[in-house]
Amino acid sequence: MIEGGSGGVAGMGTAAERLVGFLAAAGIDRAFSVPGESFIALLDALHAHPTIDLVTCRQEGGAGFMALADARLTGRPGVVMVSRGPGACNAAIAVHTAEQDALPLILLVGQVERRDLRRRAFQEIDYARMFEGVAKWVGEATDPDQVPELIARAWAMALGGVPGPVVLALPEDVLAAPCRAPAVPPTVARPARPAAGDLAALAALLRAAERPILLAGHGFERAGGRAALLGLAERWRLPVAVSFRRQDLFPNDHPLYAGDMGLANPRAQREAFDEADLVLALGTRLTDVTTQGWRWPRAGQRLVHVCAEPRFLGWQFPTGLALAADAPEVAAGLATEDASAPAGREGWIARLRALQRAEAAHAPRRRADGLEFARVAQLVGRVAPADAIVTLDAGTFGAPFYRQVAWRPPQRLLAPVSGAMGYGVPAAVAAALRHPGRCVIGAVGDGGALMTGGEMAVAVARGAAVKLLLSDNGAYASIRIHQERAYPGRVSGTDLANPDMLAWARAFRVPVLDVRGEEDLPALEAALRAPGPLIAVIATSLAAVLPAGE
Repeated sequence: MIEGGSGGVAGMGTAAERLVGFLAAAGIDRAFSVPGESFIALLDALHAHPTIDLVTCRQEGGAGFMALADARLTGRPGVVMVSRGPGACNAAIAVHTAEQDALPLILLVGQVERRDLRRRAFQEIDYARMFEGVAKWVGEATDPDQVPELIARAWAMALGGVPGPVVLALPEDVLAAPCRAPAVPPTVARPARPAAGDLAALAALLRAAERPILLAGHGFERAGGRAALLGLAERWRLPVAVSFRRQDLFPNDHPLYAGDMGLANPRAQREAFDEADLVLALGTRLTDVTTQGWRWPRAGQRLVHVCAEPRFLGWQFPTGLALAADAPEVAAGLATEDASAPAGREGWIARLRALQRAEAAHAPRRRADGLEFARVAQLVGRVAPADAIVTLDAGTFGAPFYRQVAWRPPQRLLAPVSGAMGYGVPAAVAAALRHPGRCVIGAVGDGGALMTGGEMAVAVARGAAVKLLLSDNGAYASIRIHQERAYPGRVSGTDLANPDMLAWARAFRVPVLDVRGEEDLPALEAALRAPGPLIAVIATSLAAVLPAGE
């Protein structure tokens, strides 16, 4: 039993202390927070905690993004603690991102006192209604003795099946009250294993396929998943396409790498994928981007869909074989099956590989208004160490990182599948805190930098050596592209009047590099290779990404 703290009684811990004890027992060693008076009992329970590091952030969205990056790197739920009302609203972007990215997240929200529930008290929100459409589960404690059960349920829900976000609302008086209920051990259901008959049926389909494609997704994110995917592809000679923004699942320089399913796949590649005689969607949900706008697999193509949760199976696309199973478990099960393949498959593999290599061979041009950011991406691909972690915000500057850099595990590429701006800087800070010995490079646009770039203050305070690449083109360029195509010459709402970004960068008291053109790239390369933090402000060509400049 946890001994009572300042809010408990002799021999009995508070509900807040029970909750913290559960997280520590479950292996959580870091949590992210913006403080609020509604959960000061929880902050007190973390005071000088021997194993949990509390990272104080500057904005709840940034704290949530840090928790998500930490979850991707550890495989454990990211934990973020925020206050009621405004704090929870700011943190909602992380809940949405966790759902889209299939990441385990536990959002702990300080709530109004029990007597004020559902009375529209100061900053009160009914979180079950607020998060109903995006969280896997929402709980609320109305008695301190419920807290051990609720946090255990939150843990299991966040990690079970397809990982995702959960929300637990904790009234401030409940957190501070003594908790008599015993602690509940953390439990997660074992990964679902496929039946022997299903594995045999899948193996028969793979042996018969001359033009298969293995579409790999989030199910391979867990420990050992990447090795399982590589082993499966090599043994069965399967070309691998990765789902949206998961390039780090499979070595991009491997002969079996066929590319990614992104926002704008080349026409020749899409047409080739349409010729596949078997699509094995393994450990992924078939979302709109991954299916190229619900157009692939096309009608008549044979589809095998494997996902850990049956609720994602059997809709939108006719499925010849649907398995509610864990992707690495399927890979392990296929390891004992006969993996012979038709002779024509090698030609198919070479064709898909050639299409992917052609897409990666883009040669940036000199521009009058700044660098094509593809030059910076290619530089990062060349100098990033074998274990580098690269985080990307949303924006046009990120596109070349997905297609023109050959990512190779154990390198990690962390980018929001949800397309959320503001992710890049907090994710880089969290990555540098988690792996201080690895090179962490973050790329962000001038829009995203002023959303959550203030989290660089956390990096400075903690001594986290983030190398930040800031693309400065004075526009919300991703939106400008659509605007110029739909309404040529009618710019509205997409221009940015930026402050002096160099002065902004220098305010963090880290080395700052002003990159204006090609002549500055050697200095940037040297700075990326050198140890320590960096902010490089890069004058980036807007013309290069607009329709007229393509």
